[in-house]
Amino acid sequence: MTEQYEQRYCIEFCQKLGDIQVETICRIQQAFRDDAMSNSWIKEWYNRFKDGRTSVDSEPRSGRPSTSQNENVMEQSVCKIRTETAHLIQTFVAKHNIPVVHQAPYSPNMALCDFWLFPKLKMLLKGTQFESREDIMWNATARLITIPKDAFQKCFQQWWKRWEKCVHYHGDYFEGD
Repeated sequence: MTEQYEQRYCIEFCQKLGDIQVETICRIQQAFRDDAMSNSWIKEWYNRFKDGRTSVDSEPRSGRPSTSQNENVMEQSVCKIRTETAHLIQTFVAKHNIPVVHQAPYSPNMALCDFWLFPKLKMLLKGTQFESREDIMWNATARLITIPKDAFQKCFQQWWKRWEKCVHYHGDYFEGD
């Protein structure tokens, strides 16, 4: 595809230099050899540039719309990819006997944990090895108790500010606090 554009630029260049069609055809065939456009296409593009055309892009064609740009096809592809990814993850989890914690997606009771509690708890437990699930639960609970009440309140206040900002921007994407 890029060679096609290169050849069109070369044809335009030759035409602007005043070469006739026959000279242009010889130059294109000499430069691009077996990959050169056909004589009829070289003549076609030569005449287009001679008539004042400035773009080397092809004209849009009527007919069937491009499936790569059709929103419905793109949406179907994304849904298919999500389904396949979910299936691959389920297979991996089952194969490696990884326990799954069932939680509804986008659950409101997990929102605060996502951006405040889990990272804080993770930092408190970082670098610690545990022998069993019970050890993990006991240590996590002990660390959670050490987090002061006003830290939780501050978290809720920050969450409220983020929520207000989201409403203010009508759900549009933004970064920062």
